[in-house]
Amino acid sequence: MKSPFYFIVKPYNGRRYDNIKKIGDVNLIMSSSKEDHTVSNRFAKVVSTPINYTGEITPGDILLVHHNVFKFYNDIKGRQKSGKSFFKDDLFFIEEDQFFMFKHKDKWKCHSKYVMIKPILKKDSYIKGSNTEEPLTGIIKYINSELLEKGLKEGDTICFQPESEYPFIVEEEKLYRMFTNNITMVL
Repeated sequence: MKSPFYFIVKPYNGRRYDNIKKIGDVNLIMSSSKEDHTVSNRFAKVVSTPINYTGEITPGDILLVHHNVFKFYNDIKGRQKSGKSFFKDDLFFIEEDQFFMFKHKDKWKCHSKYVMIKPILKKDSYIKGSNTEEPLTGIIKYINSELLEKGLKEGDTICFQPESEYPFIVEEEKLYRMFTNNITMVL
């Protein structure tokens, strides 16, 4: 089965929500709310690619997706429904702007205009605040082709626009998803 325009995916590990953490021998439920976007599953396994797709992504690869892809919501009458990406059973249609990275042959790569930035732990600063991270500064962890063409590389320390941080946990590491144009300078 193939779609003319969409990737067909299913939730990674067969779960729509990633709200259980194992601590020792105990499974701890972090949130029981279906509306809590922070615990929705953000990883999808590719079942098939669009009919005329010619990129690197193949069936079996993992996508880092938007938090609304697998979420349930309640309609105006309080009935639980699936979002617009739902197809049937545990299959979902994903548009190209609904995923940010893909894991192909055990290597993560950024998709399209997206870049993943690793925050830097806070140093001595004149900017006061309770944050543990250096404000508006990070290291390029996973780069896209647009930034490569501009001469940047993975590992570069950069500054970014305020309010452009969209956090993800990838490989046990906190990263911010940003767009190419959120990067303001290389340090």
